[in-house]
Amino acid sequence: THPAMDMKRSCTLCGGAVMLLLLGHMTTALEVPLDREYLPQPPTITHQSLKDYIIDPRENIVIHCEAKGKPHPSFSWTRNGTHFDVEKDSKVIMKPNSGTLVIDISGEKAEAYEGVYQCIARNEHGSAMSNNIVIRQSRSPLWSKEKIEPITVQRGMSLVLQCRPPAGLPPPIIFWMDNNFQRLPQNSRVSQALNGDLYFCNVLMEDTRNDYICYARFPHTQTIQQKQPINVNVLDSRCFYPSGERAPTFMNPPGTHSTTMVLKGDTLQLECIADGLPTPDISWSKVNGDLPSGRFSVHSFQKTLKITEVTEADGGDYRCLAKNRLGSNHHIITVVVRAAPFWISAPQNLILAPKESGMLTCRAEGNPKPTVTWSVNGIPIENSHKDPSRKIENGNIILSDVQTGSSSVYQCNASNEYGYLLANAFVSVLGMLLCMVNYIYYITFQLNLQGLPLISKHVYCEFKDSQSIVDGDSYIIHKNNTLEINVARPLNSGKYTCIASNSLGNKENHVYLEVKEATRIIRQPGYKVVQRNSMAVFECKVKHDPSLFPSMIWLKDNMELPDDTRFEVGSDSLTIHDVREDDEGNYTCIRNTTLDQDSASAMLTVVEQPDPPTDLELTDQRERSVQLTWTPGDENNSPLQLFLIQYEDSLHKPGVWVNMTEVSVTSTTAHLELSPYAYYSFRVLALNDVGLSEPSAPSRQYRTNPARPDGNPSDVEVIGTSPDSMTITWRELTGLESNGPGLQYKVSWRQKDLDQQWTSLTLANVSQYVVTGTPTFAPYEVTVQAVNDYGSGPRPEVVLGYSGEDLPNVAPENVKVSVQNGTVAEVRWDAVPLSTVQGRLNGYKVSYWKMRSLHKQDPEPVKPQELIFHGSEPEGLLIGLHPYSQYTLNIRAFNRKGDGPTSSNHIFETPEGVPGPPADLKIKNLNLDSLIVKWVPPVEYNGHLTGYLLKYQPINTTDELGPLKELLLPANETSITLENLKHSTHYKFYLNAMTIKGSGPTVTTEGFTMDWFILSYLFSAAMTSKQVDIATQGWFIGLMCAIALLILVLLIVCFIKRNKGGKYPVKEKEDAHQDPEIQPMKEDDGTFGEYSDTEDHKPLKGSRTPSNGTVKKDDSDDSLVDYGEGGDGQFNEDGSFIGQYSGKKEKDTAEGNESSEAPSPVNAMNSFV
Repeated sequence: THPAMDMKRSCTLCGGAVMLLLLGHMTTALEVPLDREYLPQPPTITHQSLKDYIIDPRENIVIHCEAKGKPHPSFSWTRNGTHFDVEKDSKVIMKPNSGTLVIDISGEKAEAYEGVYQCIARNEHGSAMSNNIVIRQSRSPLWSKEKIEPITVQRGMSLVLQCRPPAGLPPPIIFWMDNNFQRLPQNSRVSQALNGDLYFCNVLMEDTRNDYICYARFPHTQTIQQKQPINVNVLDSRCFYPSGERAPTFMNPPGTHSTTMVLKGDTLQLECIADGLPTPDISWSKVNGDLPSGRFSVHSFQKTLKITEVTEADGGDYRCLAKNRLGSNHHIITVVVRAAPFWISAPQNLILAPKESGMLTCRAEGNPKPTVTWSVNGIPIENSHKDPSRKIENGNIILSDVQTGSSSVYQCNASNEYGYLLANAFVSVLGMLLCMVNYIYYITFQLNLQGLPLISKHVYCEFKDSQSIVDGDSYIIHKNNTLEINVARPLNSGKYTCIASNSLGNKENHVYLEVKEATRIIRQPGYKVVQRNSMAVFECKVKHDPSLFPSMIWLKDNMELPDDTRFEVGSDSLTIHDVREDDEGNYTCIRNTTLDQDSASAMLTVVEQPDPPTDLELTDQRERSVQLTWTPGDENNSPLQLFLIQYEDSLHKPGVWVNMTEVSVTSTTAHLELSPYAYYSFRVLALNDVGLSEPSAPSRQYRTNPARPDGNPSDVEVIGTSPDSMTITWRELTGLESNGPGLQYKVSWRQKDLDQQWTSLTLANVSQYVVTGTPTFAPYEVTVQAVNDYGSGPRPEVVLGYSGEDLPNVAPENVKVSVQNGTVAEVRWDAVPLSTVQGRLNGYKVSYWKMRSLHKQDPEPVKPQELIFHGSEPEGLLIGLHPYSQYTLNIRAFNRKGDGPTSSNHIFETPEGVPGPPADLKIKNLNLDSLIVKWVPPVEYNGHLTGYLLKYQPINTTDELGPLKELLLPANETSITLENLKHSTHYKFYLNAMTIKGSGPTVTTEGFTMDWFILSYLFSAAMTSKQVDIATQGWFIGLMCAIALLILVLLIVCFIKRNKGGKYPVKEKEDAHQDPEIQPMKEDDGTFGEYSDTEDHKPLKGSRTPSNGTVKKDDSDDSLVDYGEGGDGQFNEDGSFIGQYSGKKEKDTAEGNESSEAPSPVNAMNSFV
């Protein structure tokens, strides 16, 4: 154990010094300990009764007075300023070693012991005095008998029912109840004032009753006294106030201004009650200031303003504003704040050595300023013996050069008209050797080392590790010799020495300080609001010195946690499972080490559904209404949002509760509108954030008298069911709507526009009636009226309807069709006469179908289509027709009953249109520069085909489209061969079929020409594969045939080129000139040197000419003739353009050396490899 942590005692007098370890924050120097057994001590009062002590006459009187001192003090009492001889009164006992009196008042009157008592505690060093304790007996006098005359008041007027209870001690608690001991309902209109009177801002008829009873409960005796019942009669007359409404005026306090006084620290209650009709709303404000935040609240329906812990700043003017829709009024209340005496600096005990000096200070304030007087050992200081070492200056007692044996107890009394303060302070002069007490306080941020010389304040040095300590920024030396280290650091650890002396000797003491990191809670428990039966978790994570091991203690409301398995304590948390209502409270986490501790607290609030309302009462009972009042249940820590009122009608629907209305939480009264002939029971539910409460207990049953129906059945409707009948239907009234027994329905009808009498029939327990024998689709007037045993309902509303319909009996005539184009036709007809519809005309139905195509016979007939044209218009459009087709249509009228007869069939034809798309489009490879395009004619010709439009264009490697070429092809063609295309090229093709109306939709596809390199690769791969008898393989035979065919085509092409372009012995010419720049092949990439492929410009061969005998010429359709004869550009035998590198001279030379040698097929083949 570190030496600084040892509990040691070292003192010349007591045999050792005391070292205490304090776990707390010390901001001031410690006071002198008063309980050291080795120190002489004057008396000190430790416990006494209250200044104002109201006793219960049924119990013994106990007046407390406890004190301590060395030696232990003796006790005596005064009563009403004179000595009270306890021993002479057998009813009075003083407890041993105590000044507490026990007075047995059994068989005695308590009044005999009323008075002002004061306790004196004495020993050889002085006398201490208790407060003046005023003993008074509690009283609960009876109400004086009086005859109270009935009160008659006009409806709408204000009213005050006075309570005036007998004066009791303490004052009684007032409340108003009826004969059934039920509290009278209060609200913004009717409320109880602070003095107990019952105020009505305006009276209603429902306020008439004969049992307004004021009760007074006396808390000390637990007795209740009641006043005689007050009878109030409200007259329904408006003689005085014809309008029935008026602006607010003030009933209490009256007028426009009043003044009140309050003591500092007490609770201020200001009240404003105003009359008016409608009931005024009350609001509060402070003139020239704001209401004190956090200390004010309003009560009694905004009529009372309450301010707690009043300060001088709360004085001033307060405005009470009453307002309704007719105007407003205000009242100013001036608040004057006075103050009973309160301490500024109470006198403190002094311990002095002989010849030392000291001062007793007694400073108190109040309003008015209190008078301060001094006493010594209970005797006024001016009457006490003279002491040359004592004098009074500015209300303070100054002691100088004190002598042994001059110890005394001084009393300071500060008083004004509102109270007094009494404080005892002793001066103890001790003639003994110095004794020191050391207190150590460990903390990271502040450290107090206290060396308190009990006899002398002379400290002649302080050391740390043999180095002198100087009062400065790091160290602070207080007047009582406390050494404070403001911010403790590890370098402050070490040995501290305090040396003190007085005239009797000297003493030094040592303290060893070790600075450790403080224990701090870094994650504190947070405020929790949880629902009942859920889980609550409080965190408590701590940071501490590594050498210390903190423990964790959880407290609930500063007590140990309940012994319950639901409380689970973790390493850094507390978990409460299945939370209950009694778990609510303040939870404190304490993290302890051997040196210090830290704590943090948080509240747990348990919320649940509110308790159900209670005390349901029905008042103001009338034929069609009643007033329901109730008392709210406990909110269970979640504010109420509204009240829900439900009712049960046990006459018509027993056991079924129906939501009736919602009421604001600011009201506990509801005016309910009722229906006749019902047995009502009511119940109330409360709603908060958690949910609805359980229903309250049902109110007593309230039965309303029967009456004739207030309304008739709704949803009356006439439905034509057949050509000679109609059905009248309605929604029946509910039992609550019947208003009485014997509910029936009087059904009446007559044909409209005919001077006929009403036909009526009375029915019960039905909701429809069928009327037969009616003409077809005739208008009728119908009524349905409710009737019960007490009369008929109001005059029913007339409903217009029609009897049943029949099918139309005439077909539309004069049908005409106007064809707009190949897909749209307009049809017209003559409307059928309305008299033949035999109902309400809903429209016309047009049926049409395709008979056949005019181009070819359709394989099977097409199912008819039907178009419905609602309304009476005799025309419409047929869309989606097929061009070049024959159609048939007919028309019929229809109503709700069904379709009428069909018109005769009408035939029409649609003209030609553009054809459909070709059914298929395919591309086949023929050779290196040819493709075959094949297609299938369109499925839908939609007329006579006039031909096809074929378009195609090359696509390069970046998907860019080249020049577009077009070909017009005859209608009887379904394929074409395109020649002289670029080899190894991708092409895109577009094909449209055409009629005289234009081109149909386009179909597209893509294809590509072959590449010699691919063919060579396939050939070489076949030769180098595994040696087998490939001569018999099918793929090899096909490949050889393809190669032979290509060679044959190549020979033919070369022959044609030679005949058209002349002969150019290029090879011989190149050998003769040996031009180094002319190379047949580049060595770096294997491509041809400067030769350019001009096959892109060759014309198509084998192309069919269009039907008009012309071929559209494109800009790229160049002829070999343009390059062969004449011009600078020349071609050799294989079609290569050589004019770009040979020049005119070389051309002439070549013409003089022309050769008839034909190109070799083998060489031609090699040139492609």
